[in-house]
Amino acid sequence: MSEATAKPSSQSAAKSAAKTRPDSFTITDLADEFALTTRAIRFYEDQGLLSPERRGTRRIYGQRERVRLKLVLRGKRLGMSLAEIADILDLYKADNSERSQLEKFLEVLASRRNLLEQQREDIDVVLEEISTIERDCRKRLKNSAK
Repeated sequence: MSEATAKPSSQSAAKSAAKTRPDSFTITDLADEFALTTRAIRFYEDQGLLSPERRGTRRIYGQRERVRLKLVLRGKRLGMSLAEIADILDLYKADNSERSQLEKFLEVLASRRNLLEQQREDIDVVLEEISTIERDCRKRLKNSAK
């Protein structure tokens, strides 16, 4: 979950990407891009996950904040808590290395995978119970019709 974006494969690709990608965004720009409300973005800011530059009362978001927002949303999609996401983002701030960030992310992913696998097992058990009860109900209905 590095805060760095993918590097273009050539210098010309880098130049064209720089021309098409703005250096700053308004809160509305980010809300539109990520299909969020501005309130949600302000909430992430209040939680310390984003820290836009202030110009008077306006918030100005740079590429760093855009990438962080993208990582927050990815973490949420994976079922991570905001505290877990913050821990991972803070690791990058602490040593500017992806290593500790990636190790922590792997820990969180393993934990999430274990939880989901347990939930899947629980769901399978409940579905089997439902099937057994349905069969019993159908059998009883069939026998009561005779």
